[in-house]
Amino acid sequence: MPAPACGGAFIGLQAELYDDVVTHSRANSRPWRPITPGSTESQLLVDDREQGHVPFSVVELDGGTLVGNAVLWGIDTHSRSAHIGLAMRPSSRGKGYGTDVVAVLCHYGFVVRGLHRLQIETLSDNTAMLRSAERNGFVREGVLRSSAWVMGEFLDEVLLGLLAEDWKPDSKG
Repeated sequence: MPAPACGGAFIGLQAELYDDVVTHSRANSRPWRPITPGSTESQLLVDDREQGHVPFSVVELDGGTLVGNAVLWGIDTHSRSAHIGLAMRPSSRGKGYGTDVVAVLCHYGFVVRGLHRLQIETLSDNTAMLRSAERNGFVREGVLRSSAWVMGEFLDEVLLGLLAEDWKPDSKG
C-alpha cells in the first residue's frame, strides 16, 4: 500500500491535506503556516537522510490513486519505539484504508525496524483513527486532557500503545 508520491498526485495531496487548514490543524501538533507552491519546505517531501521520520504515500491498490499519507515518526532507536500518524484525502475516508495503513505501519515498525513499541496520539473525537488503531490491537492507555490547541480551542487527545509481543498481524478484524 505505501509507495512514493510524485507529480500531480503530490500537488493534489498537498492541496487536500496540508493546504486544508482545519485538517492539518487537527492532525499536527505544529501550527499551520502557508508554504509557497514548489517550495522544498513541504512536509510531504521525503528526506532520505532523516532516520527518525519515515513517510509513506498511501496508494489505492486497484487503481494506483494516491489517497493519503502515513508516517512513522519520533523513531527512538535506543528505546525501540516510534509514533504512527496518517492522513487520508476526504474522498478516501470511511473506506477502511486507515485500518490497512495502520497494519502496514505496524508490520514496518515491528518486523522491518525491530521496534518494541508503537504509539498513537489522536484527538478524542477522531473515531476513525481510534477504530483503526484498536482493530490493529492498540490499547487505550490514557487521555491527555486539553493537550491539543486546535483552531482556537483545547481538545483532549487519546494515547494508544501497542507492544511487539501483543501485535497480531491479522488482528485488524
